[in-house]
Amino acid sequence: MKNKSFSLVVGDKISSFNKIINVDSDKSLSIRSFLIGSISQNISIVNNVLESEDVKSAILACKKLGVKIQKIKPQSYKIHGKGLGSLTIKKGSEINFSNSGTLARLLIGILSTTPNIEVKLKGDHSLNKRDMSKLINITSKFGASFFPKNKKTFPLKMISSELPIGIRYDAGVSAQLKSAAILAGLNSYGYTTIFEKIISRDHTENLLMNNPQAIRINKAKKKVIKVYGKRYLKPFVMDISGDPSSAAFFVALTLLNPNSSITIKNVGLNPTRIGFYKILKKHNAKIKFLNLKRRNNEIYGDIEVKSSNIKPIKSGANMYPSTTDEYLLLFCIAGLSKGTSSFKGISDLANKESSRAHEMKKILNQLGIKCKLTKNEMKIYGKGMINGNSKKIFVGNLGDHRIAMCAFILAILTKSETKIKNFETVFTSSPSFLKIMKSLGAKFEIRK
Repeated sequence: MKNKSFSLVVGDKISSFNKIINVDSDKSLSIRSFLIGSISQNISIVNNVLESEDVKSAILACKKLGVKIQKIKPQSYKIHGKGLGSLTIKKGSEINFSNSGTLARLLIGILSTTPNIEVKLKGDHSLNKRDMSKLINITSKFGASFFPKNKKTFPLKMISSELPIGIRYDAGVSAQLKSAAILAGLNSYGYTTIFEKIISRDHTENLLMNNPQAIRINKAKKKVIKVYGKRYLKPFVMDISGDPSSAAFFVALTLLNPNSSITIKNVGLNPTRIGFYKILKKHNAKIKFLNLKRRNNEIYGDIEVKSSNIKPIKSGANMYPSTTDEYLLLFCIAGLSKGTSSFKGISDLANKESSRAHEMKKILNQLGIKCKLTKNEMKIYGKGMINGNSKKIFVGNLGDHRIAMCAFILAILTKSETKIKNFETVFTSSPSFLKIMKSLGAKFEIRK
């Protein structure tokens, strides 16, 4: 299943373009669809699935837990749901989440309250370094146990709760941890109440909204999610739209590339996912959302973008939950625009596939762009578009797909001589990235 390792070498500047494209399907929705379909009743159907490495890991994990999943045609699947509390696996077996933090947190939420689960949990080299203490704390409140005691990283052994009882949870900025609490609550006795002061991604709630017997949401003052345990979940049909995070790379490229325009079709525009676009619109970006529609409790539409002169960006901490995956692109845009930009509330970027703000600072420094990074803020002293003929960018094996993609964007905009190692990590989220870039005129060389 794993792609062979390769490096990417870039040296040429991209020309202007005027294109209409489709991007890869939404990864968050694809993974959630398989997990929630597995614990729903009867057969759920999911179309336009992202067939990336992270999603393949989710499918493999569900199958290992006894779920029958049939591929009907490319990107379309039938999930034969087993119902709540019905996932099974031989004691002492291993579940490998590979590179997917989403899969790890959500599936552990499900398994923590599923009867008679005793499994070993692990990820790849990158995921095994990520702190899972918050997830362990949440699922331990439901009664799950983790070994070795006090260990915060994978590999771990988990034993599910013998008598899971609903909890009260005050959610932070992480939609994955909130989702873990929701999914654990579904198979607990009584009810679980989740208070959300800062609104984060709500894909999990949206997928479950057709089950008012199991989940109810009150948005009167602050968002309160009430999960009623031990209720059945209805099957569903899901048509997944394009991933707004994957689209963001092509948006950033278009904004910074002179005399260029792009239309990206059928992209998910869930309000909890479009902080990147809101921030840029406030700072002079020519971005329009067109043909908006609602499907499966999600909003989607087309994105139209034209080259723009971006003003210095000021982004407060309140924007973090809806912009989490796109900050790196904002850093790139800030570096190649004139003026000082600042980004607050970014401390959680340190607990991603890499310490993202720190790694982007190193890359921007290689281009001669000054940055000041503290624990919770990044300041970037933008120089405008750079002629990178005398510059070199090198990205080592970080195991971080978004860092690799950002370095590629910077390379083709500045004509910097660039080598990005282990570029195959991009396939965890965006298997079509290089194909689309080639269609826009980007030139690169793959080296094994």
